[in-house]
Amino acid sequence: MSEEMAQGKWYVAHTYSGYENKVKANIDKAIINRHLEDQIFEVRVPVQEVPEMKNGKRKTVTRKMFPGYVLVNMIMNDDTWYVVRNTTGVTGFVGPGSKPVPLTDIEMRDLGIRTEVKEVEVDFEVGDTVNIIGGVWKDTVGVVAAMNPNKQMVTINVELFGRETPVEISFVDVQRLR
Repeated sequence: MSEEMAQGKWYVAHTYSGYENKVKANIDKAIINRHLEDQIFEVRVPVQEVPEMKNGKRKTVTRKMFPGYVLVNMIMNDDTWYVVRNTTGVTGFVGPGSKPVPLTDIEMRDLGIRTEVKEVEVDFEVGDTVNIIGGVWKDTVGVVAAMNPNKQMVTINVELFGRETPVEISFVDVQRLR
């Protein structure tokens, strides 16, 4: 089995609006119940922190980036297709007709999801000022607030609408400012 097959590809499942987290939980349960951990690797509902004004007060809220959609990292075969497609709340996969089309590496990178398997060595640490060199936050400068080596992600505080907002970025998209 090739390395690419072993890690699967990312597919987009369409859900009823508002059911994204329930669909994620149901797929996660099905993976365990049907012992598909080696075929369906991860289910994500991408979210972002956005500032909001309510009653004259500014606060940060978490919003789904793609309402009505769930990302699934899986090896596409009859079993995995059936499990995801028949999960309560799923209306189908994104793709022509009934054929699911995986996201490309470029689409994944734009979403901030790394497709590389190798671990990235970094020359920055918590407190360092870094420049974001890829993804939606490209050319943004921020301060490293936290690091997650297991996920190969770094949390960076960036200025958004006049206040600091934490964003999670892949190690490969961050470069320490010299």
